[in-house]
Amino acid sequence: MRNDIKVKIEIDPDASDLEITIKCPEVNEDVVRIQKMLSETSAGSSQISLFKEDVEYFLPFSKILFFETDNGQIRAHTADDAFETKYKLYELTELLPSYFFRISKSTILNTRKLYSITKNLTGASKIEFQGTYKTVYCSRNYYKTLKEILSP
Repeated sequence: MRNDIKVKIEIDPDASDLEITIKCPEVNEDVVRIQKMLSETSAGSSQISLFKEDVEYFLPFSKILFFETDNGQIRAHTADDAFETKYKLYELTELLPSYFFRISKSTILNTRKLYSITKNLTGASKIEFQGTYKTVYCSRNYYKTLKEILSP
């Protein structure tokens, strides 16, 4: 059961740095999610280095629809292009902001770019994005958790 979260700001003129304390009865999924979100914000990294042929590109995470394994390569897909990354999927899972979620063994999805899900009771559910023909599939094993993440 989810409790309301109280936010309190204390102004301390003697403080030398910004300090955030999470007070909770136990560490649960909400606490971990909040901690990760705060860490990402303070880290400030909002882009990733990607490659296409001999050119290195620095794309903001917000442009990426999904990452997928394709013929042994990991590709980052935008609405109209695809780039290679030197990271493995498990490394991306640690590196990416919390709104990226693994939806199959071969795909990590930017949940902020998801437009629709066509549920398939016997197989993978089709995920579409607005403004592009690109689609990915969420395996049955990840579907329930994805729906929980997407629910307010």
